[in-house]
Amino acid sequence: MGDWRSVECTSEVVIPGDPLQRVIGQEEAVTLARIAAKQRRHLLLVGPPGTGKSMIAQALALHLARPTQEIRVVHNPENPERPLVEVKGAEEVRIEMRSRENAEGELMDPKNAPVNVAERLGYRCRNCGTYSSPKERICPKCQKGKGDVAANNPFGDLMTGLFEQMNVAGLTGTAGKERVTTTRTRFGKEEVVVFERCGEMIRVLDQEALEKRRDLEKRSPRKVIVRLDRNPFVLATGSSETELLGDVRHDPYGGHAQLGTQPYDRVVPGAIHEAHEGVLFIDELPHLGHQQRFILTAMQEKRFPISGRNPQSAGASVKVENVPCDFIFVGACNIQDLEQVLSPLRSRICGNGYEVLVNTAMPDTDANRGRLVQFIAQEIVSDGRIPHADASAIEAIVREARGRAVKVDGINNALTLRLRELGGLIRAAGDLAVMEGAELIDAKHIAKAVERSKSAEEQIKDRYGSYTQGLGTDISSAQKERSPYYFWNETKDSMYH
Repeated sequence: MGDWRSVECTSEVVIPGDPLQRVIGQEEAVTLARIAAKQRRHLLLVGPPGTGKSMIAQALALHLARPTQEIRVVHNPENPERPLVEVKGAEEVRIEMRSRENAEGELMDPKNAPVNVAERLGYRCRNCGTYSSPKERICPKCQKGKGDVAANNPFGDLMTGLFEQMNVAGLTGTAGKERVTTTRTRFGKEEVVVFERCGEMIRVLDQEALEKRRDLEKRSPRKVIVRLDRNPFVLATGSSETELLGDVRHDPYGGHAQLGTQPYDRVVPGAIHEAHEGVLFIDELPHLGHQQRFILTAMQEKRFPISGRNPQSAGASVKVENVPCDFIFVGACNIQDLEQVLSPLRSRICGNGYEVLVNTAMPDTDANRGRLVQFIAQEIVSDGRIPHADASAIEAIVREARGRAVKVDGINNALTLRLRELGGLIRAAGDLAVMEGAELIDAKHIAKAVERSKSAEEQIKDRYGSYTQGLGTDISSAQKERSPYYFWNETKDSMYH
């Protein structure tokens, strides 16, 4: 942006449309993210929390082309417990959708349908001709059964209840049918036409629609597990093995052909499959532990099977081979956790991607102050519940960013890039402005917010002089002597070792 000193209010700041341009102070990481999006490379982002790692990963995903494939699991009649995989391109999916729409026929108001069809489907009362929902067996107007054709029969009152029970049970012929097949003459030719119930409307299937429906019914049943129209960014932080790799749901009747659900219909994709053609992002990567090796395998093979993961479940015997999972992997971790990332996984990332150490501060220059002002505006707009900041508030936030660079990272003449905490400060100041009814955030609100946004450790130090002294004040002498709860890491009690 231009000269930051000329900004009187953050409402004047233009927020870039490119999400990568909204990342502040991480030029090298942003450059590599652009390369990763274009060349389909992997990234490992290393650095403390709140420095923009998640934002970089999300912005990278928005620079990818839309997915072009849909993944389905198809029933295998020869071996149902080994469903097949079907991958369809975008054009094939669209053609199928149009064909399916044509096979669904047209919807018609029951009042526009032939009278005998409306009566047989349960929309029209045969006694008084009133139209109502087919769910209502009794006509709301004449209070008689819609299918009661014996209105003039002297025994009609006695038999009405019996006829209605038979209709409900599907034992009599006409009232309440789900579909009616008949013929009609169109353009001088007679054709078969089917009328079906469809909620409060009637679906009309002509001969062409019936033929397309028959073609669809001939195909093996299938289930879409990864849709064509999907979000290319998949967050898998903290995922369990099932969430990450997929599973096959349990069905107590799985072995019964009539009662059970077919194996293909119980297959659930994992995050690695949902990220196909997109980005799989895992923050705090070391917390995955041994599951990192599954990520490595998926990255290498670009395919990973889905199988039942509970040995006591009916899904344990089901396995779908070669499910595509061609994703860009973006992992993130703190510096102290870097050695807990599996070496083979890091080698794979380096062999087809980049490792990036993100910045925690940027030089205090006019250009970077302008970027910080852009960040302030972005935080206010994204929050949506706080007012914009005036020039005095901007100057106060810049001073705070400068002070935090010295205090936290020990860097002089710099501005902090630990922006999550700085964003919290902006929101706290905005909340104060809202409570006061102020139109803009000003320097007074920032000063009050600085006090309110202190961590618990800082508040303890301010009140007691030091954290240790505050801890000693909070624990009684009896607790110190007797309770191992407060010193669980020092006690020799075997219960804590």
